[in-house]
Amino acid sequence: MNDHTGQGDRHGEPPSHSAQHEGHDKHAGHSVAMFRDRFWLSLGLSIPTLVWSRSVQEWLRFTAPDFPLSRYIPAVFGTAVFLYGGLVFLRGALGELKNRLPGMMTLICLAISVAFVYSLAVTLGWEGDPLWWELATLVTIMILGHWIEMRSIGQAQGALKELAKLLPDLAVRIAEHGNEEVPVSELRDGDLVLVRPGASVPADGVVSEGRSAVNESMITGESQPVEKTAGASVVAGTVNGSGSLRVEVTRTGDKTALAGIMRLVAEAQSSRSRAQALADRAAFVLTIVAIGAGAATLITWLIVGDDSAFAVQRLVAVLVIACPHALGLAVPLVVAISTTLGARNGLLVRDRRGLEEARNLDAVVFDKTGTLTTGEFGVVSISTHEGMSETEALRLAAGVEQDSEHTIAQGIVKAARDRNLELPPTTDFASIPGHGVVARVEGRKLRMGGPALLRKLDPEVSPAIRSAGEESERRGQTTVYLLEGERVVAVFGLADKVREESRAAIDALHRMGVEVVMLTGDAQAVADAVASDLGIDTVFAEVLPEQKADKIRALQAEGKRVAMVGDGVNDAPALVLADVGVAIGAGTDVAVEAGDVVLVRSDPRDLPRIIALSRATYRKMIQNLWWAAGYNVFAIPLAAGVLARWGVLLAPAFAAVLMSLSTVIVAMNAQLLRRTDLSVS
Repeated sequence: MNDHTGQGDRHGEPPSHSAQHEGHDKHAGHSVAMFRDRFWLSLGLSIPTLVWSRSVQEWLRFTAPDFPLSRYIPAVFGTAVFLYGGLVFLRGALGELKNRLPGMMTLICLAISVAFVYSLAVTLGWEGDPLWWELATLVTIMILGHWIEMRSIGQAQGALKELAKLLPDLAVRIAEHGNEEVPVSELRDGDLVLVRPGASVPADGVVSEGRSAVNESMITGESQPVEKTAGASVVAGTVNGSGSLRVEVTRTGDKTALAGIMRLVAEAQSSRSRAQALADRAAFVLTIVAIGAGAATLITWLIVGDDSAFAVQRLVAVLVIACPHALGLAVPLVVAISTTLGARNGLLVRDRRGLEEARNLDAVVFDKTGTLTTGEFGVVSISTHEGMSETEALRLAAGVEQDSEHTIAQGIVKAARDRNLELPPTTDFASIPGHGVVARVEGRKLRMGGPALLRKLDPEVSPAIRSAGEESERRGQTTVYLLEGERVVAVFGLADKVREESRAAIDALHRMGVEVVMLTGDAQAVADAVASDLGIDTVFAEVLPEQKADKIRALQAEGKRVAMVGDGVNDAPALVLADVGVAIGAGTDVAVEAGDVVLVRSDPRDLPRIIALSRATYRKMIQNLWWAAGYNVFAIPLAAGVLARWGVLLAPAFAAVLMSLSTVIVAMNAQLLRRTDLSVS
């Protein structure tokens, strides 16, 4: 395992194809290059087989060069194609039979083996027409179909490979004797590295010096660069902007966020879904049906008196056209595309069944603090005494509070800075224990505090300010008063700020027909205020962490399919109990064990995105399954020759073309999933 990624070769290649597609392991150990090479060589070997085939010469009305033993050219080159190109299918069939799961490879093996044995027998003296050209073209077309399939799956894995390439090979480590360039694999926790403008961050860490904007879109899906200064976290693989950063390494190798994301995506692509299980059962049944139909076809044509060559052709055509090739591709390809599409949008799927279930959700339960709200206090209302503007009141209040570390104080200071107000100098700052703070600002003695300060000092309060303060308290807001001397000059209402994204998320969920529930430990008044502001349907307030799971059970007892959205720590029991558990706000920490989906961003709009992705993925799976299995209803009887009396026959090679075409259709339909619009407005 590579030290700096833990995911394969030097760039952290994702796990092997076979590891990622348990339901599609007929290609274990195969590669795009292998099928490409086998196709071109098999095609080259098939050309002499076709040119010297008597049937082809008669159809195209030409005569191939005649020389001693030239009549054996189709047999020699047809055998070469069977042994070289057909080896893949022979080995695959042995594997399926060994696992007692006959499927696509078994059918192909039967088809080409019957054609080969029959043709060889005719060449050695058995009466009939050999099928060498049919055999050669059949094998070549089947290899082409598998090459196309492997390319499609390879493209679906592209996002993982691109993630793997994000890590640089080398890093600039700052040492006592100067800077040194070292392989990323040699970095250790505590090392100090230099990240130059335009360079990729080599490991997870914390900025110790410097200022720059970092492009984190490949990790979070957010296109806007994120400002980084001393103390900010940075993630391996993200791209530094125009500034220079010195970063202290905190996580390397398979502990990095990038490695964790790759691991989650790979695990999701290998996890089994209900649709995959259905496809596997359908493929097994189709294999049995095809073998039975092929045997019945052979026996029927021999009984009615047709020659053996025609009967064998019908048998081969049935076996080929019934291959559950498209069926085997229908679900795994959609799985690969949906999980990589999700990863590109900051949606990391841990368990595919969770994503599959998201399309059926009736209710989404949000934890309030840090999910629907920012978890930071912000000023939501200001009322002032006559003669003082809101801007002036906020400027003075921020001046008083700027030396305080209290979260409420910091909320007032931030509100002033957000309005680009210049904070006045402060002197004689002091805390009034249990009541507030006092300071001298521009020569004026000012106090800041809550209702307890008013009860202690009993200052003069105008009716307008008293009414505004009572209204803030009714709304569940934190109320803070600004006093000058014995008079209250302003009142501020502060609340945990609602994320702007929350409104869009809840509106989108309502449009999808999903009930929105809020779960919080806050007081009922605070919860009701947030719910009223956002249009939330149901509120559970004053809920202790250990009671959250009970609320999920109560909703499920009403027959609802429920998703729980939380931070993955205090909410872990509820996340596990919910039909779909979603850990939000994971940021760079993707090692969240609770829940089915991990959201890289703290953005509630990702919930409707998950549902939209789930619904689009399910639609593609069902479309592919219907096509892959449904076309056999018409194809098998046609291949068996039910329309032979009217001159409609399918040659084995043409049956292979149709079968490969169905695979291409399934692959192209799956690729359309990439066009799914996951935006939420």
